[in-house]
Amino acid sequence: MNIEGKVVTLRAIGIDDLDLLAEWANSPEIWNHLGGWHFPYSRQSTESYIRNLENNSMKYQNFAIEVKDIGLIGTISLANIDWKNRDATHGIMLGNVETRGKGYALDAVMTIMRYAFKELGLNRLSADIIDYNHRSIGLYTKKCQWKVEGKKAEAIYRNGEYHDQVLIGITHQHYNENMKKNDYWNS
Repeated sequence: MNIEGKVVTLRAIGIDDLDLLAEWANSPEIWNHLGGWHFPYSRQSTESYIRNLENNSMKYQNFAIEVKDIGLIGTISLANIDWKNRDATHGIMLGNVETRGKGYALDAVMTIMRYAFKELGLNRLSADIIDYNHRSIGLYTKKCQWKVEGKKAEAIYRNGEYHDQVLIGITHQHYNENMKKNDYWNS
């Protein structure tokens, strides 16, 4: 089952995505804005990652972000899904630099929120963003109405310096209230 947004489609990641995912896995520009450890990835390790994805996992959901007439532009996920507390961590990566700033990330995040809250019945989504990734912070807090819930001081080490990790989140109730005000899906 694909998940349709206004302009993006969220679909399972497949072996046909290998070349782009391998390229993006080694892009310093992309990984400089994401948390976690980053090592050089071989084409074989990226292929192994794709082949080992559990597309029907109850704890992790990873999707390719696809745009008609462009193809694969990035990935989006729900991770650490906690079914008891109805909570998940969310992440997004647009690997295709030319697609940034065109509303695709907004549509992908709005689509994953709708899926998480309306299809899966989750109550809360959270994410963390490195403090200098102003584009992502603006996307979530201004356009998608997530709330900054705090920060972890000096939690991420990049280029010889420590940076804060901004903690953001949204609840199902806040999503519903925001959708009534903005009417995203009917515009």
